[in-house]
Amino acid sequence: EMRPVASGGGSVQAGGSLRLSCIASGSGESDISWYRQAPGKECNLMSTISSDGTTYYSDAVKGRFTIAQDKDKTAVYLQVNNLKPDDKAVYYCAADSGPCELVVGTNRWGQGTQVTVSS
Repeated sequence: EMRPVASGGGSVQAGGSLRLSCIASGSGESDISWYRQAPGKECNLMSTISSDGTTYYSDAVKGRFTIAQDKDKTAVYLQVNNLKPDDKAVYYCAADSGPCELVVGTNRWGQGTQVTVSS
C-alpha cells in the first residue's frame, strides 16, 4: 500500500492561490484529508473528502479552501485561495480523517509540501 504523496506547495504573496495535490492511489475507499503544521504550532486537520464526496472544512479555511477528488479517486486536490501569512505551514495529506496524533507516523500519513505566504 502506497503512502499518500503531497505536492504543489510554494511561496506566494498574501491573497495568492495554490493548488495542492495528493496522490493516494493505494488508499481505497479511505477518507483523504489535508492537515497542516506551522513551526512551533500543533498539527491541525484542515479538510477531508470522503469516498462518497462528502467534504469537511475547518473554520480556519472554510470559504477559502476547496477539496476535490478525481473520478478514479487516486488523487485529491486542495485549492487554496486568498492565502494569509497565518496559512504558512507544511501541508500534509493522509488517508484518514482522525486527529493528527493518531495519524502521524502511520502508513496513512504522507509527506508534506511547504506553503509560504509573505505579507
